[in-house]
Amino acid sequence: MFKYKDININYIRYGNIEKQSVVLLHGWGQNIEMMKPVGDSLTDNDVIIIDLPGHGKSEEPKEVWELKDFVEMIHELLKTLNIQNPILIGHSFGGKLSLLYASMYPVKKLILFGSPFKVKKNPNSLKVKTLKKLKTLPGLKNIAEIMKKHIGSTDYRNASPMMRDILVKHVNTDITENVKKIACPTIIIWGTNDAAVPITDAYDLEKLIKDSAVIPYEGCTHYAYLERLGQTNSIIKNFIKER
Repeated sequence: MFKYKDININYIRYGNIEKQSVVLLHGWGQNIEMMKPVGDSLTDNDVIIIDLPGHGKSEEPKEVWELKDFVEMIHELLKTLNIQNPILIGHSFGGKLSLLYASMYPVKKLILFGSPFKVKKNPNSLKVKTLKKLKTLPGLKNIAEIMKKHIGSTDYRNASPMMRDILVKHVNTDITENVKKIACPTIIIWGTNDAAVPITDAYDLEKLIKDSAVIPYEGCTHYAYLERLGQTNSIIKNFIKER
């Protein structure tokens, strides 16, 4: 366990500690286990997988964290482990954190799976406006809370009140300008049928990151990296290999 801002952060470290460090970051509502099938194929390297705060065995933040708070936590953990210039692998929310980290600190290489980076138009915007109005009316606040659970995303419904607030903060944070600062080689693996983050976002990322390339997985979803795990692991091993 690693202590940061008075909360316990769970992580695992395995493989060859003398070699290149590879850090894996899971998506929202997930945990270490979702990234282990990739980490297990990279044990020639130093592999670190983190349970992000509020996930797995890591404690929740005691206040609403910004994305940069998550990045600072990761950076402090890596400093404690004496890791510099890591390779980052991130899925979804973990990919967004990887993007932000790479825009702030030295990163050797970056691998992204279905990683959001901009604010998408909310199809429930009318319902959200209705909820906000309901909350201001006498006696209807509780009804608004019940409705909110039904119209929100699955991630939102499954989260605790604190993590819901953090999720809303994450969804409403656009990091496009940060992404433009990324200079490390980057591969972007994405399912063409990703309903959570459309593949058009992958090609937008490719335009923003100078040294990057999209690898589309035809017919795959937001979990494309697992749906074609063998291919994913083969691509990553080839990409991170020392030339």
